[in-house]
Amino acid sequence: MDATLISGEEPEAASAPAETGPRGHRPVRVTGSVSRRMLLVATAWILLLLVGGGLALDRVLTGAITRNFDDQLDYLVSSMIVSAEVGSNGEVVMNRELADQRFLEPNSGAYWQISGKGFEPFPSRSLWDRRLKADEVHNDREMHFYDSNQFADQKLRIAERDLTLPGSPVRWRFQVAESRDVLDAQIATVRRTLVRSFALLGLGLVAMAALQTWYGLRPLRKVRREIASLRAGRTQRVGGPMPAEVGPMVDELNALVEHNDRQAEEARRHAGNLAHALKTPLSVIMNAAAAGQADLPDTVIREARTMRRQIDHHLARARAVGRRGSAHSRAEVWPSIEAVERAVARLYPNVRIDVDGVKDAVAHIERQDLDEILGNLVENAAKYGGGSVFVTARLESGFVEILVEDDGMGIPEADRIRIFDRGVRLDTGKPGTGLGMAIVRDVAEIYGGTVSLEESDDLGGLLVRLRLPAAG
Repeated sequence: MDATLISGEEPEAASAPAETGPRGHRPVRVTGSVSRRMLLVATAWILLLLVGGGLALDRVLTGAITRNFDDQLDYLVSSMIVSAEVGSNGEVVMNRELADQRFLEPNSGAYWQISGKGFEPFPSRSLWDRRLKADEVHNDREMHFYDSNQFADQKLRIAERDLTLPGSPVRWRFQVAESRDVLDAQIATVRRTLVRSFALLGLGLVAMAALQTWYGLRPLRKVRREIASLRAGRTQRVGGPMPAEVGPMVDELNALVEHNDRQAEEARRHAGNLAHALKTPLSVIMNAAAAGQADLPDTVIREARTMRRQIDHHLARARAVGRRGSAHSRAEVWPSIEAVERAVARLYPNVRIDVDGVKDAVAHIERQDLDEILGNLVENAAKYGGGSVFVTARLESGFVEILVEDDGMGIPEADRIRIFDRGVRLDTGKPGTGLGMAIVRDVAEIYGGTVSLEESDDLGGLLVRLRLPAAG
């Protein structure tokens, strides 16, 4: 049965061919380099981690250096407090000088000073004619560290503490100041080391990422070379050991190549079979025409019918082979059964056709081929049956099973195999080509299915059992 009759649609006009490159090759639209993407992502991530880690490490190291510097100032303030005592006039005097020689050299960068309300500040010799500022508003009961720019030529780091000495009601402030030049130099040295080390580490990591990208994508370059060799005819398959991530893709590619080779081989075989099948009828026609036989018109009509049957058979197989696919061939069974039932009901209005079964079954077959198979089976049941046809769909062990039953005379068991041969018709009193069951068998086998003939227990006629792989 013609699939266009079942679907009720007009054949679509051939669409205009898409633009292609040389030799019909359509180049793939390139969206960028995978290697460049991987390298850019790796570089950006490395820079982010290095900058974040460098800032955190810089904060830790500079804090540690600063705390070590402050500990030295704390020690000096504590030494001052231990050496301080109250003089006869209530002022503070040092019973011994601090051991650091810089406190004796003017503008040396190391200074100390003791201040109290109502008394002149008691400075170290290194202050010469300058004095450290002592803010009396706040009270530093604990050690207080801060930076100061009170000297224009030097940045100072100051440690100070307020204390009341025994025998004196005055709150005295003990201050030790030291130039930040040494501290800043140490911090600058650490930062230069960090920058250089992290820059070298970053370059090494980027180089490693580039090497990893080049080495990681090497199998893909190998696959491309193998495909080029395959296209050039130097190899038959993409071979060689492949990584676990690339191996499945290569297996699928080889399966696709094998599938295409099998289709090409089937096409060549069908073309040869068709040529051989047409050769004999053409020879009969040519011989009859050359001999001037009186029954030439009858001979031409008879042989033309034979050629038509052969052409219909091979075209049906060629269409099924061309549409067959390993993943995308899917057809919903129930809509196809309903479409066939409506089409056959129009052709045979006196035949009752009942359908039943699962409505969500999906078979691994193209819809057009499923319509053609069911159309042949249901039409034969309506044509050769006694007026009742019953179609059942069900799922059975990974297959979609479709049963077509009629209430006719059935087919003897001895003829159930022969009926699938091309051109065989058991009932010559009704029109037909004798190719319907052969086409059904061939198309079903192309999709990995089977078709068998049995006796119907319910209707008493023929039961055709069609099994097609279920699509997941």
